[in-house]
Formats: sequence, C-alpha cells, structure tokens
Amino acid sequence: MRAVYAVFIGNGFAFASWASRIPQVKDGLQASPGVLGLVLLGGAAGATLATVLAGLVITRLGQQVTVAAMALLAAAGLALIAVGYRLGIAPVAAGLSMFGFGSGTWDVAMNVEGAAAEHRLGRAIMPRFHAGWSIGTVAGAGIGAAMVALGVPVTVHLLAVAVVLAVTMPAASRGFLPAARAGTRRGQSGAARSPLAAWTEPRTLLIGLFVLCLAFTEGTGNDWLSLAVIDGYHVAPALGTATFAVFLAAMTAGRWFGPRLIDAWGRVPVLRASAGVALAGLLLILFGPALPVAVAGAVLLGLGTSLGFPVGLSAAADDPAHAAGRVSTAASIGYTAFLAGPPVIGFLGDQVGVLRAISVSGVLLAAALVLCRATAPLPAGQPAP
Repeated sequence: MRAVYAVFIGNGFAFASWASRIPQVKDGLQASPGVLGLVLLGGAAGATLATVLAGLVITRLGQQVTVAAMALLAAAGLALIAVGYRLGIAPVAAGLSMFGFGSGTWDVAMNVEGAAAEHRLGRAIMPRFHAGWSIGTVAGAGIGAAMVALGVPVTVHLLAVAVVLAVTMPAASRGFLPAARAGTRRGQSGAARSPLAAWTEPRTLLIGLFVLCLAFTEGTGNDWLSLAVIDGYHVAPALGTATFAVFLAAMTAGRWFGPRLIDAWGRVPVLRASAGVALAGLLLILFGPALPVAVAGAVLLGLGTSLGFPVGLSAAADDPAHAAGRVSTAASIGYTAFLAGPPVIGFLGDQVGVLRAISVSGVLLAAALVLCRATAPLPAGQPAP
C-alpha cells in the first residue's frame, strides 16, 4: 500500500514542479498565451498517446516494470525542459512530449495497481491514492512558489526534481503487489482478450467522457489558474502561484475525505454533487470582484474536481480481469482534454484574456452532471455493457 502511495505522490510532485514554473518558461520563451498553448500541446500529445498504448504495455510488462521505466523517461523529459527552455520552443516541446508519455503511462499503471489494492480491501480507496498524487502536487507547487520567490533558476529547480524522480520511483515500485511485477506472456489464458476490446464497450466509453469533462476542468486549473489570476486580477506572480497551491490543497482534501462520502452515499450522487460544487467555484473565479473571492472559488473548484478522475478510473476497473484495458481506454479519452485544453484555452486567451477563457470548463461540468450516471457500480460477474 505504501508503494502505491509513493508512486502517486511522485507523479503529482513531478507534474506540479513543472506546472509551477510555466509562467517563467513562458517568459523565457517570450511566448504569447496562444504560442504557450501550442507548446503545452507537446506534453498533452505525449500523455494521450501513452494512455492509448498503456493497456498493451501494462499487460506485457506488468505495473511495476512499467512504472519504473516510465518514471525514468519522465525524468529525462523534465531534464530536457530544464536545459532547453532558454534555447527555444523545440527543446521544450520535445521534453514535454517525453515527460507526457512517461508520466501518462506511469499514471495508468499506478491506477491499475491502485484498483487492485482497492479490490483487495473491498472499500473505496482510489481517491486517497489520488490524494497522495495531490499531496505531491501541493509539495511541488509549494516548493515551486518558494523557488520563484527566491529567484532560483528554472534549470536548477527542474534538474533537481528530475534526479529525485529517477532515484526514488523505480525503488518505490518494487513494493507493488506480487501480481504487478510481471506482465502477461503470450500464450497464457490471460492474453486471450486484447486490452483494446474495451474501446467497444459503451459503459467504458461513457465513463471516459465523464473523465474527460473533469480532466479538462482539472487541467485548466493546473495549467491556467495561476495565469488567469495574475492577468485577470492584476496581482503579483507569487499570488497567482499561491492561488494555484490553494486549488491543489483543496483537491487533496477532497480526495482524502471523499471515500467516506462514496461509501455512505454511492458514486453517482457524490459525483453529481462534486460537479455542482466545481461549477460554483468556477463562477466565483470568473466573476469575483476581488482576489479573496477568486481564492474561495479556487477552493470550491479544487474540492469539486477532486473525485472525478480517480472515481471514474475506479469505475472502469470494476472488473479486475479487464482493468488494464478499461482503465487505459477511459484514461485515453480523459487525456483528450489535456490534448485539446491548452490550445483551446490559449486561443481564447488571446481573444478575451485567460480569465474569461477558462469559462469553457463550465460547459463540460454541466455535461458531467449527466454523464456521471455511467459510473454506477457494475454488478459482480456482469460484463460491461
């Protein structure tokens, strides 16, 4: 169990360490919001490709080897960003592609392992693993804010993070459940069904669309909230980064305490309420008269989006026998949000400003209120419809 928490924390720490330095990388590249959106597309494209292929990779290698190898790839991508952002857009885009592919495949593998642990325990725990991810993001964002305030160069900061990841994550993954340490070899009965078959299951696809709606909103907060607050409320960069950290802290709290609500009230009612809370928070950020109101909105947005991604993937993994393919499929659809989100928000940001551009998340949150019905638990022994 500790090993699962560790790799979730590491994945979140890696992401937030990068996200906390986006404004400085933007300045170093001298990029407009639209150009920055296209640069961020490199990471989203790598992550999207990763999630499509992750089911095949995990089935072949097992969760433990997948996490170890992909953590090393993500660290290499982060190092390339660290040394290349002063040279131009191309090194950053290439590094983000490596980082996105590594962290995306790592993400699916750790979720498959988390689902296996959840089934073994017989109660909801996946959001708490994602709380571990959020703890990692809070640590990454907090350290990032400190690095910005102290004037530590982006290169020094991100290279240090890359080294930490390369050393700790392969070691942590060795504590996975024994079944996670080896993939399915050809010729064994477990290989009879391809993980790609999940793409033909309506329930899995609807879960993926639900995850997409919440992932777009979460990604908007991760990528654009600090810039939206800085530009829209005309505050210092440190305050924008601090608002981002508040958003991540609220998400962490929601993921830690959320399982109790799910066990008491069920997935669908809790997810529907969460989408409503997120929508209320977004409206406060968009229309708040002063920064404290926007910060309150960031709290609600973090709480409301906290459960969508983890519970959606948990629902996709209701049948452990086919969890790798279904989690990979749902995550692939969800990661489309990270692929489309940066250029969409960036283009709109050029036209109306970043603060107004993030309003597009409200439409997707409204759709999530309907799509959350697809996450209803699958009866034991029943195949996905």
